[in-house]
Amino acid sequence: MRTPIRSAVVAATAVSLALLATACGSGEKGDDAKDAGKTAAPTTSASATGEPPAKALTAAELDELIVEQADLPGYQVQKAKAADLVKSDAVSTDKPACKPIADGMSSVAAGTAAASAQRKAIEVPKTGATASPADALGALSAPVTSVTLGSYEGQGAQEAFASYKTAGTDCAGGFTLIGGGEKTKITKVAPETVSAGDEALAWTITTDMDGEPFVTKLVVLRKGNTLASFSTLSLGGTVKALPQAVIDAQATKLG
Repeated sequence: MRTPIRSAVVAATAVSLALLATACGSGEKGDDAKDAGKTAAPTTSASATGEPPAKALTAAELDELIVEQADLPGYQVQKAKAADLVKSDAVSTDKPACKPIADGMSSVAAGTAAASAQRKAIEVPKTGATASPADALGALSAPVTSVTLGSYEGQGAQEAFASYKTAGTDCAGGFTLIGGGEKTKITKVAPETVSAGDEALAWTITTDMDGEPFVTKLVVLRKGNTLASFSTLSLGGTVKALPQAVIDAQATKLG
C-alpha cells in the first residue's frame, strides 16, 4: 500500500491525463460562462457579531460551500472519489505534534471535525490553435490542489487551527509520515505568507521521494467554525506558488 502522499501523486497523474485528453479533444465551452452566474450564495456559518456556541455544518451543507467548477474559471474541479479519501486514523507521524500537517497533506480534516467535504482543482491547459506541444506536456505538471473543508462544534475549528500553528513550529525540521504500511520522510516545513478568512497559515513542504526532493504547498484557513485546507502538488516535483486563485475562491464562498 502507498502513503497518502504517494497515493495523491498517483491520483494526480490520472486527473492530469484525463484533463489533457479532454483539453486536446475540445475547444472553448460556453456553458462554463453561463454556469458561472449560477453559483449558490454561501451559507452563513458563524455569526459575524459575537461568539455564540458554534454548531457544526453537515456534509451536505459543506458541499454547498466548497469550491465548484463555476467558482474557478480556467480550472477543472472534481469531487473526490471514495477511493481518494483517507481516514484520519490511517495517517500517523513519528512526532505527535506533526499530525495536523500530515492530515492536511492527506486531505483529511484535522482535529474533531463533525463533517467534511473534498474537491480537486487543476488548471486547464491551453487548447485549440494557441496550444503547443509544450503546453500539452505542461498540463501533466500542472499543480493539483486538493481542497478539504471541515466543520466543527464549539471551539473545535479554533483548536484545530491552533494545532496547525504548533505543528508548523515544532515540525519545521521535518518528521516521518506513516500510512498504508509505508513511511515518507518530510525533510522541511517552511512558513509562507498568506492572508484569508479569519486567520490563515501556509507552508512549503519538502518531502524525500525516493531520494529526490518533492516540494508541495499546504495552506489552512479558518472562517468561523469551518476550516479549509489546500494541499497542492505537481507531477513535475515542485510547486512554486500558493494556489491563490483556489484560496480566494474558497474564501469568498465561506463569506
